[in-house]
Amino acid sequence: MASAEQPSSIGGDSFLEGKLLIALPGMSDPRFERSVIYMCAHSATGAMGIIVNKPIEGLGFQELLRRLDLPVSEKTPDSAILFGGPVETGRGFVLHSGEYGGTESLAITQDISLTATIDILRAIADGQGPHQALFALGYAGWGPGQIEHEMQANGWIHCDADIALVFGGDMSAKWAVALRKLGIDLSGLSAHAGRA
Repeated sequence: MASAEQPSSIGGDSFLEGKLLIALPGMSDPRFERSVIYMCAHSATGAMGIIVNKPIEGLGFQELLRRLDLPVSEKTPDSAILFGGPVETGRGFVLHSGEYGGTESLAITQDISLTATIDILRAIADGQGPHQALFALGYAGWGPGQIEHEMQANGWIHCDADIALVFGGDMSAKWAVALRKLGIDLSGLSAHAGRA
């Protein structure tokens, strides 16, 4: 579980845990272009997060349950399934509000947890799951020092997580909203360094 007070400098371990990582314009990796990532873990051994704004076209929660041979009822939501990142894309992760949690849930902050078991899918399908949830296939992962290097190379910027932004339904607006949270006006940003 992340502590309530986290270091805010790049030098401190776990400073990104529970934060939003936002791709800056000009991101060279198309898989992360305009991404907003909720950071679930960050330490000297690496980092892990879930992209919260890239729905997989044509795949909803009910269809995923059918593919897994799990029951679908009138209580079952049909929210989008997200591309959580390029690592282990066949594995599912549920990022959810903190009031729901089992022994297999990882509490990232008091408000947000991560669960990767089939039990949470059954609970959500039956209307007994967390109040707010995002389902993602795959995750974004970085080795030791990799994310710090990418941030120093101006690939990413971070800010405090906003629950309304993390769980909000307007996927196409999340990137711009996250940047505005930092006071960044997209019209003033250039994708090319050194240009006025």
